[in-house]
Amino acid sequence: MFQDIPINELLALKSQGELTVIDVRSPSEYKEATIPGSMNIPFFNDEERAEVGTLYKQVSPQAAKERGLEIVSAKLPAFVKEFSEIEGKKAVFCWRGGMRSKTSATVLSLMGIKALRLEGGYRSYRHWVVEQLESMELKQEAYVLNGNTGSGKTTILHRLREEGFPVIDLEGMAGHRGSIFGQIGLNPHNQKTFDALLVENLKRLESSPFLLFEGESKRIGKVTLPKFFSEKKEQGIQLFIDMPVEERVLHILDDYQPWNHKQECLDAFSRIKKRIHTPIAKQIEEDLLSDNYSSAVRSLLEHYYDPLYRHSTDQYPEDRKVLLKVKNIDEAVEAVRDYVAVKQR
Repeated sequence: MFQDIPINELLALKSQGELTVIDVRSPSEYKEATIPGSMNIPFFNDEERAEVGTLYKQVSPQAAKERGLEIVSAKLPAFVKEFSEIEGKKAVFCWRGGMRSKTSATVLSLMGIKALRLEGGYRSYRHWVVEQLESMELKQEAYVLNGNTGSGKTTILHRLREEGFPVIDLEGMAGHRGSIFGQIGLNPHNQKTFDALLVENLKRLESSPFLLFEGESKRIGKVTLPKFFSEKKEQGIQLFIDMPVEERVLHILDDYQPWNHKQECLDAFSRIKKRIHTPIAKQIEEDLLSDNYSSAVRSLLEHYYDPLYRHSTDQYPEDRKVLLKVKNIDEAVEAVRDYVAVKQR
């Protein structure tokens, strides 16, 4: 009725744009972690999945199957219609290649819609990701973008990526900016999602002669960098963006928009308040409460973040440190572009 496909073949077809991958697990499972780029057409919603699971454990597998069939029967027309609107080859998966994906592929086949089924489901994909991370070795040259908080490093990387540079956006994959305030306005990713995105991006860029990424710490929000990537970062050429504090304040205000996240900013500040000289900390808190965000940000930079950053940059040997003194983002993009171009000749 349908054909199973191993994870390597599925990913190869997906990367070539020849396959649409559909996660038939519940919305919460999909949100927790999925194969990047997959769609979600759930076989059961979260409440239905919980009900069937409870019957399976507390009554019997047969009772769970009967209730599941009852639920699905009423939803079949809409379920099939969603699949019929997807053009080209399709593949479905559930948690471990079990009943949900098997039933989905069987029903679709009966309705004349061909859909492959991923062998082993999402669990096989997760095992593949872990294996990749354990065996991966980065042979490319690494250019690591550093700079005081607010230097616009993420924006610089995005601009260079648009120009075709092989950029790894660690903060984007983590859903976090990497500081105490880093999750404001964002939805931080978990380790499974980060790992999947990292492997996908590194695979995509494995033939590039170099990689360009930000000098993050080992931990970014909820996620941790794998050892091989942290080691590559330490071995790379460290590009330090030196930008005026006035420009950095503007970048931070634009990125974080604290006026839309006032309480989040106050909560984040409370976690570092004791590390700042008391009169200065008191003034920063008053500025946040009175919406004087420019003053608060500047004080945080001068009395907290910049001293921390100076301490962390001392670890790198001088022969791998390159200072790029610029006035703004445009100059920074040009400086990085020109430096890398010369080194790659």
